[in-house]
Amino acid sequence: MSPAYPDTQLLIDGQWQDAAGGKKIPVHNPATGAVIGHVAHASKADLDRALAAAAKGFAIWKHTSAHDRQAAMRRAAALLKERADTIAALLTQEQGKPLAEAKGEVLAGVGIIEWFADEALRLYGRIVPARRGDVQQLVIKEPVGPVAAFTPWNFPVNQIVRKISAALATGCSFLCKAPEETPASPAALFQCFVDAGVPAGVIGLVYGDPHEISSYLIPHPVIRKITFTGSTPVGKQLAALAGAHMKRCTMELGGHAPVIVAEDADVELAVKSAGAAKLRNAGQVCISPTRFLVHQSLQQQFTEQVVAYFASIKVGNGLEADSKMGPLANPRRVTAMQSLVANAQDKGAKLLMGGQTLGDAGNFYAPTILADVPLDAEVFNNEPFGPMIAMRSFDKLEEAIAEANRLPYGLAAYAFTASLKNAHLLSQHVESGMLWINQPAVASAEMPFGGVKDSGYGSEGGTEALEAYLIPKAVSIAMV
Repeated sequence: MSPAYPDTQLLIDGQWQDAAGGKKIPVHNPATGAVIGHVAHASKADLDRALAAAAKGFAIWKHTSAHDRQAAMRRAAALLKERADTIAALLTQEQGKPLAEAKGEVLAGVGIIEWFADEALRLYGRIVPARRGDVQQLVIKEPVGPVAAFTPWNFPVNQIVRKISAALATGCSFLCKAPEETPASPAALFQCFVDAGVPAGVIGLVYGDPHEISSYLIPHPVIRKITFTGSTPVGKQLAALAGAHMKRCTMELGGHAPVIVAEDADVELAVKSAGAAKLRNAGQVCISPTRFLVHQSLQQQFTEQVVAYFASIKVGNGLEADSKMGPLANPRRVTAMQSLVANAQDKGAKLLMGGQTLGDAGNFYAPTILADVPLDAEVFNNEPFGPMIAMRSFDKLEEAIAEANRLPYGLAAYAFTASLKNAHLLSQHVESGMLWINQPAVASAEMPFGGVKDSGYGSEGGTEALEAYLIPKAVSIAMV
């Protein structure tokens, strides 16, 4: 039985509290459309208190030893693992993804926290040989300061975990504006850190009007770094605002991931890997495979197998054990899917399956496959962010690479080939921050996670993620 869905409060200075004005926002279950709870809507007065707490928390946390930071983070990870079933049920109720996917997201977060916790012990500076014998030169790495994070609804736990883990490992305090559509699972995540003994003010959680909160937090002198995951247009606005105030920022923005199925590819592997990745979270994934480029000699075989795979997927309420794909997160996504299908058909694409809503309640949309999609169709130029495959064929691998690179996006890419030569060619010429060959996406904590071009800059994985939260300080000491 699923836990009762709670009303969600703000976390300010270690205390859960309603907004100062008492304003709340309703939270809907995307599988039913019903209101299941409410979330506090922060005012500027709440933000001022949260900022003051973050400044106080930073003064404490930056002087907390790396060993103590690691220990607290590992305690939080243990609590997250212990509470995974409960948090996953909340996540499914507010976001829609199948319960197994929700639990997988929570447990993946456990591993990410643990990895970053251990990296706290390896944030080394260095000694630089001096030009004089009576001088010692040091490079010390210090935390940049309080961080403002802005996270999306598609992975309400995972997207916060990457940011909060890097911030806490490096000694920064962390103030997060989490998604109003999916507030309870982030609150449960933060409770793990509170219960693990992270001092009051080191972490804070607010909800409210996205524009109002971002336009207030980013210029504020307390905040020294911005981290955002979301769409490219919004990311560009926030990055411009951060730049105007000389704030560091990490931007993980939209993608439109190509999938190149080369002439020598294992078709069964490609369908199994890319097909499953496509329907994960109903396609609402920034690294979701979207533009399928299939060698013409494999086009019929690939099409038959991917149609059969999609037809086998049970779409339903994420709390039902046999559901393999849940609803879209909100009605806006349903409208977007309908528009993309109509546009593609108008341009001459073939609708092989799907293309319609399912059921009388909720935001359910059928897994959809479009074939022979022309390059000027909207779905081949803008990220669909839904359970939709758009396919076209190619003759030479160089043509597929050129199409993969045509758009201004460069977050993730996929390829399938049995040739080491092809794999090398792809790795050298595909313009993306991440490339997976002969496998689905494996976004591990120890590897960089980020994009190029309009898909953003900076990393939320690997040691590269930590550098964005650190300032190298040059210290030169003359002996007297």
